[in-house]
Amino acid sequence: MDLLKNLFKGDKVIWIIFLFLCLISIVEVFSASSTLTYKSGDHWGPIRSHMILLFIGAIGVWIIHNIPCRWFKTFIVALPLSWLLLLGVLLLGALTNGARRWIDLGFFQFQPSEVAKMATIISVAFILSKTQEENGINKKAFKLILGITGATCLLIVTENLSTAVLLAGSVYLMMFIARVPFKQMAMLTGCGLAAILLAFSTIKYVPASAWDTIKLHRMVTWQSRLNNHFDPAEIPAAKFDIDGDAQVAHANIAIATSHILGKGPGNSVQRDFLSQAFSDFIYAIIIEELGLVGGAFTALLYIVLLMRIGKIARNCDKPYYAYLVMGFGIIIALQAMFNMMVAVGLMPVTGQPLPLISKGGSSTLVTCVYIGMILSISRHVYELKKQKEEEEAQKQEEVQQAALSLLQSATSLAKQNLKESDSEVSEEKISEREIKNDNRLEI
Repeated sequence: MDLLKNLFKGDKVIWIIFLFLCLISIVEVFSASSTLTYKSGDHWGPIRSHMILLFIGAIGVWIIHNIPCRWFKTFIVALPLSWLLLLGVLLLGALTNGARRWIDLGFFQFQPSEVAKMATIISVAFILSKTQEENGINKKAFKLILGITGATCLLIVTENLSTAVLLAGSVYLMMFIARVPFKQMAMLTGCGLAAILLAFSTIKYVPASAWDTIKLHRMVTWQSRLNNHFDPAEIPAAKFDIDGDAQVAHANIAIATSHILGKGPGNSVQRDFLSQAFSDFIYAIIIEELGLVGGAFTALLYIVLLMRIGKIARNCDKPYYAYLVMGFGIIIALQAMFNMMVAVGLMPVTGQPLPLISKGGSSTLVTCVYIGMILSISRHVYELKKQKEEEEAQKQEEVQQAALSLLQSATSLAKQNLKESDSEVSEEKISEREIKNDNRLEI
């Protein structure tokens, strides 16, 4: 037991949640990878690569959670590097599933937007901590945060709208928690709602041919997804998106046929009809195989994770650590919510994976970095708490020692006074005897 405590430091509940998410991932990705198995002809290939990735991620979590959290400020340098990578991917990135989001390294496809998300959260946490005042955040922080977040989102949005929305929403909640001035938050909220309405109207009503003319092909995909979500019966056959529209239908079937306890691990039927069953729609497969109980348990893991992160943030001794863990917790929880809402039909298809469960390279590794940094800060918090408890115990011991010394001194003084009193009594008695003897002699 002592060995495990020394190996796995920090918040034990987060370690347990991480373990459960990895176990669910292995079981469900193995079950949901049937389409990949058919394509590759290798029954074990997809799950083998996924388990290797999870193992690398787990090693990364263990290494990072042993790094002192004061070093995390140096990770800010990743922000300009991620911007360069995002520019590179727009120009030279590999085209996969109709989107140019990846840099092909041969053995691995790397998604720079994941690094950009992490670097932006780290930078925003740093700015918020440096501009922290007694009544909230200094007004100067607002423009700086908007500039950094806006630049990152602009580089991401043309190829990955949902990731840009996810990042913007996470930063907004971080600013709200940090108590950015109300006027600035109200202005940002109004502008944000107006931008969402404008974007929605533009994507929905501008003809697809116009987007093709200006080479914004992703707009056509977003338009199809919005139409499928809000007006599914009105989609003409020519605009039907097999990768998105058909998957939504099969995901709904998977959930509708699951019941309370599901069909059991490995018994999914709809996985064979979902091309992204192992990624975008894995939550639907979880519900189909593990039932509503399994789906609720998976959602509960993310809720408890966010609650534990909130507890860690409240006990942090420095604002930077608090904002950093909350930023990571928010972005993990929001991403999980996006994936689940898509699976149950409450949102248009976004392409966001379920953190630590969906099969994915960059997303899994970066999420493991989040968990490692959260655990490192929790380790710092618990060590600080332990140090305070030891100091309090030492103070109590010193007080007890002082009280004991005082008691001993009082006892010694009492004994001395008693001896002096006894000696005085003895002297008085001797004096009385002498007087009596003298009187007898006189008589």
